[in-house]
Amino acid sequence: MNAIAFRALAASAALAFGACAFAADYTAPAQLSPPPGAARKTHDAAVRAARDAEKVARKAADAAEAAAERGRLTAGKVSKAVAEGIRQAARKAAQAATRVEEKTAASASKALDESKEAARAAQDESRKAATASREALAKAEESVSRATQASKEEAEKAAQATREALDKADQAARSAARAAANASASTLEAIKRAARPAGTDKK
Repeated sequence: MNAIAFRALAASAALAFGACAFAADYTAPAQLSPPPGAARKTHDAAVRAARDAEKVARKAADAAEAAAERGRLTAGKVSKAVAEGIRQAARKAAQAATRVEEKTAASASKALDESKEAARAAQDESRKAATASREALAKAEESVSRATQASKEEAEKAAQATREALDKADQAARSAARAAANASASTLEAIKRAARPAGTDKK
């Protein structure tokens, strides 16, 4: 084999090798590869935390609504038994609100970058709801004391203050539940976007 033929053969071999290497490394833009194990675990943890927060927030909203409704139904009735029943409902709502505060904090700490803002908003709303529920419980406890140790007029004022605080806590719990639901939806949407092949996001 002369020198010219050898060089031609070598050039052909080099081109063939390069083409094979490119084909091996190339991934079509429309091809979707599963996320690495660490990313998948992060996504799963974010979804679980967001869904847990949403579920607990719904229950807390129900408890706050029940306490407020109990206060409204007993308007004009002043007695230790009535005040005690309202206090028990207020305590249940306050405990539920505290759980929401804990769950939204956990969700915010595990949130994806794309849903972190919504998760933090849910955390903020849950803090407000927890504060409002504790204030309502304090009013309910004062109402129990007034029902047995104060005049009827003072007892009625305490009962009215309790009803107003329970209504405020009810509204705050509803806001927290909506924010938690929004954070959960944002988390799911962020994961869906991450799973789409490159270049297929809707404009």
